[in-house]
Amino acid sequence: MSAALLSAWAKPVAWVLLLLPLAWLVALTATDGLGANPAEALIRATGDWTLRLLCGVLAVTPLRVIGRLPALARFRRLLGLFAFFYALVHLACYSLFDMGLEWGDIGRDILKRPFILVGFTACVLMLPLALSSFNAAIKALGGRRWQALHRLVYAVALLGLLHFFWMRAGKHNFAEVAVYAAVISALLGWRLQQAWLKRRRVGRAA
Repeated sequence: MSAALLSAWAKPVAWVLLLLPLAWLVALTATDGLGANPAEALIRATGDWTLRLLCGVLAVTPLRVIGRLPALARFRRLLGLFAFFYALVHLACYSLFDMGLEWGDIGRDILKRPFILVGFTACVLMLPLALSSFNAAIKALGGRRWQALHRLVYAVALLGLLHFFWMRAGKHNFAEVAVYAAVISALLGWRLQQAWLKRRRVGRAA
């Protein structure tokens, strides 16, 4: 597994896999395969993929540690950038298809509807993470400050989950929300456990 993850083909394959959802949506759009409300289908699908990729970002470290696969770390940045990309596509679909690019209406809608405000806030918080995901930014910020900044991904994941919950609450459909909530809770819970174990080891050593 480690050899496969470190191979020269691993990242190109990851790129193709991460672009497949978008390609599939484009194909469905071109063939009228998105159902009776294609705009809503595009908005929801791109939002779903944003949340899935955020879960993927959070899963990299636990899988790397538990599975003893340090090579997984090289895909975390790519997953994060694609999560931001799909978030931007999600926002663009909402702005274009739902609001007709009426910027005044978009601004009022963001302030009026809490679930839109939460989703927009999550997208804004992803911007500094995407901009600082390059080696030059890491050197400029320093390792400690860079790590502190990128802990924003936890807030982004929780805001994304809340956005999804409020969106589904209108139709009283919480089955998928429960799945995402369980996954995100497990991934954040693992981090809290690791932090507690580290403090305990430091306390014993002192």
